[in-house]
Amino acid sequence: MSKIIKNSIEFNQKLYDIGTLNGVSLAISVEDLIEIFILRSEVYREMGYSNEFPETIKGLNFDEYDEYSAILYSKRDNTITGTCRLIFDLDKKLPIDKKFSLDYLRNKNRGLVEASRVIIKKIEGLKPEFKLLTIDAYKILASYKLNAVSVMTKEHTKLYKKFGGLTIEKQFEHYGSLKQEFFLTLWDTSNISSFFKKIFLKNIHKQAS
Repeated sequence: MSKIIKNSIEFNQKLYDIGTLNGVSLAISVEDLIEIFILRSEVYREMGYSNEFPETIKGLNFDEYDEYSAILYSKRDNTITGTCRLIFDLDKKLPIDKKFSLDYLRNKNRGLVEASRVIIKKIEGLKPEFKLLTIDAYKILASYKLNAVSVMTKEHTKLYKKFGGLTIEKQFEHYGSLKQEFFLTLWDTSNISSFFKKIFLKNIHKQAS
């Protein structure tokens, strides 16, 4: 665990500095990573995803891919309320490759990350976490000219298609131990929609001006 945390912090420190424009940060401290691992475990247990995404240590959900992932999080009242990670496509490839090879995308010179561990804490009131995390994930993808692959439910594809640049690459009748239909998607951030620009990016432009 200590090796994963150390390498994760070093990796995130080297990434593009997205700042705290939207109250979102990269995880560069032991304390924040531990809190993120705890939040992942809590939410995945509630969703029944623990078998597919098991805890490495009881109460802590992390794995070797955290060592080379951009791990984003949002905080409210000194508590982490949302997180996601972008796994960079390095020597170990991506988790999806264990179930379906992504080499056909690599052969097209596609720079890839895998978007995963999108977690929002159950809290009262408005929940801006998803929007804020999406904005800063987009900023990283656009800065490095990367495409994001992800596995999601049919309902989620309806939302993400509104972002523009989303293609469905493959349909799975089930995904590992999760006995429901899932879709492998590819998001090309160079083709975002007017909807995405209006809903997700307008505040960036306002604050930058």
